[in-house]
Amino acid sequence: MKIRTVEPIEVAAPADERSSPWSSTVILVKVTTANGAVGWGEAPTTLMTHPVRESVREVARFYEGRELADHSKALREFERYSFYRSRSMEATSALSAVDIACHDLLGRELGAPISTLLGGAIRESVRAYSNGWYSDAIAPEEFARKARAMVDAGFGALKFDPFGDQYRTLSTDGLAAAVGRVKAVRDAVGESVDLLIEYHGRFYPESAVRAGRALDAFHPRFMEEPVIPELTDSLAEFRRHVRTPVALGERLLNAADFESFLARGLVDILQPDITNSGGFTYGREIAGVAAAHGAPIAYHNAFGPVQTAATLQIDAVLPTFFLQESFEASWPEWKRSLVHGYSLERGVFAIPNGPGLGITVDEKAVEKYRSEMVDPIGPEPPWVIAGTWVGRDHRQR
Repeated sequence: MKIRTVEPIEVAAPADERSSPWSSTVILVKVTTANGAVGWGEAPTTLMTHPVRESVREVARFYEGRELADHSKALREFERYSFYRSRSMEATSALSAVDIACHDLLGRELGAPISTLLGGAIRESVRAYSNGWYSDAIAPEEFARKARAMVDAGFGALKFDPFGDQYRTLSTDGLAAAVGRVKAVRDAVGESVDLLIEYHGRFYPESAVRAGRALDAFHPRFMEEPVIPELTDSLAEFRRHVRTPVALGERLLNAADFESFLARGLVDILQPDITNSGGFTYGREIAGVAAAHGAPIAYHNAFGPVQTAATLQIDAVLPTFFLQESFEASWPEWKRSLVHGYSLERGVFAIPNGPGLGITVDEKAVEKYRSEMVDPIGPEPPWVIAGTWVGRDHRQR
């Protein structure tokens, strides 16, 4: 069964919907075989929608015309040709999406979920933590009210960024505001709920340490990307001064990167992203590195529903699975309409056991929302939850 076409498809929010820039576009990849079978993958965006889409076209040249059973040879050939792949998220994102789609096709052909192709599921469901729930929250009481609603919906773990408009450095007032927000959430949900603090890789080491020491008092389960990516060696200093475990990984692209961070003692909890770290093929390698170190894995999952479906398949086989990120409770309707086949109930994902990804992509919805839109910019950076940097009133001007 030969691969006939590899097609990148951009879908985007309708014009009348306001959303966080990083969630406004989705890159899907449709791989079609010569006999008309279709598999789906997804790649991340975040201010690189068009570069990733064009990178898919480059990757496609290595896959089109090749037997589906030989898709791993195409991946390894791309490795050989793509000189900057190990440091190009555009290249690895495109490769990841195609790899996911090929596994989807193989699973459908064999009548088995991808978890079976990866060695067999060891769990049928996974615990999720909610993200994205705190849009338009600035004041502590706004964070508290929204957090309580997520707990009432069944989530026992919440991730959020309490740092507002602070960037690189952290002022005294900025730290006090962050402490106020985290305290309000902790008071609202109690000690039984896991709080996960998102830094978004925004601070110089001194500011990150000050924040970490102040927020230790609220017993977070982890702190994510506390320092800017260029200075990650300083995580050793952060871990000497801060008790809370460090999580990271959404910007790491291969197993060697993860091994380096673990070997140097810079991270406690790994957060690979299946849509930029090589799909299932590299995912197996990353899982092996994590298992060798006994490192918990909590996959990053911030974009669209094909990404979620793929992530659940690898969650099913991870020996060191920890938690699964979920934005589903905060998604707009257009994004929900793209895929059917997996469920999230009371903070728990059931892992689909149908063939391939175990989902159905609604191609009518895909066509309805097909777009050429460039990622929107301003007034907030594209990686924040909308309305938490400048507030709703300023954002709507």
